[in-house]
Amino acid sequence: MIPWAHNGQVIVEAYKKCFFTENTKDVGMGKSLNRVKAALIAATGKADILAMEQPTRTAQLAADAVECEVDQIAKSILFQGQTSGDLYLFVTAGANEVHPAKATELAGEVLDKADANTIRKVTGFAIGGISPVGHLTQPRAYFDTRLTEFDIVWAAAGTPNHVFSSTPTQLLALSGAKMADFTK
Repeated sequence: MIPWAHNGQVIVEAYKKCFFTENTKDVGMGKSLNRVKAALIAATGKADILAMEQPTRTAQLAADAVECEVDQIAKSILFQGQTSGDLYLFVTAGANEVHPAKATELAGEVLDKADANTIRKVTGFAIGGISPVGHLTQPRAYFDTRLTEFDIVWAAAGTPNHVFSSTPTQLLALSGAKMADFTK
């Protein structure tokens, strides 16, 4: 259950906090970043988002920026169903790749990589800043078991320059994902 997705008042109040706090002005947040912040506040009561000086649009860049192992980066990969057109989110450890056959089996339909325009329209995020939380439309999501091997993982916060940390258990719940084996 994703608390912020099912309780309109909670997300509205959290979203207001994103726009009307001094902290927000300092960070210079955009709509995507504010949605992530609102989702984190609604679910956990806080949003510790870091603005990085250098881009974090790849797992390796993000790992270098926060000084962690590349597999501690929870990257969000989106595929689209060939039949349904639905998006499927795979939250995977930074060095892992989504295995097409395993992903197709989980989805129950053949999948293709989603294109940038579809991703932006459905999730509200641009490639390089796709967060596992705060989507405009929540896709069905799957979570890489490798991420559970760490105490803390890092994920994109809606832009190529913002990240947040979480425990794997908390990120699993926040993303509404199911634990699954889908990597190569």
